[in-house]
Amino acid sequence: MKIGLLFGSFNPIHVGHLIIANYMANYTALDKVWLVVSPQNPLKKYGDLINAYDRLEMAKLATENATNISVSDVEMKLPQPSYTIDTLAFLKEKYPEHEFALIMGSDNLATLHKWKNYKLILRDHQIFVYPRPGYENAEFASHPSVTITMTPQMEISATFIRKSIAEKKNVQYFVPESVLRFIESKSLYKIG
Repeated sequence: MKIGLLFGSFNPIHVGHLIIANYMANYTALDKVWLVVSPQNPLKKYGDLINAYDRLEMAKLATENATNISVSDVEMKLPQPSYTIDTLAFLKEKYPEHEFALIMGSDNLATLHKWKNYKLILRDHQIFVYPRPGYENAEFASHPSVTITMTPQMEISATFIRKSIAEKKNVQYFVPESVLRFIESKSLYKIG
């Protein structure tokens, strides 16, 4: 089975993430998509990242009715910080029957050269790329391992959602209803 891995902090998961995952699972050569909840991205500051298990739970709630999208906590079991190359090696060993590909935005493709062992990633794994404004001609876009997709673009971010919640604005429809209930039940992303 060909599984696409969409890594992210999912802080919180939102409809943009789900649209990307759904597109990749249904409109590309991938059979399934796993949302890999990252405890901490080595290239990002810790900032206002909430508990990893709350983020994992929200991702599970958001995908509970999905047929070909599931959630993985693999990076929570690996040493921190988690590097993609190490996660891929672990998954390859644990699930030799599957072929793993990466899913990333063209903005991440543009910074792939900063990733640990990026040349091995390009050599050994296919990368499915969704468009991001301003990164149309990212480095590696023409690499044989890279597939640029026509995934619908949605200008929504977890930062926008966190800020909106902190400002007591309505985020209905930006996140699944089950995720919104979870956020409200735990008073996540609120100031004071």
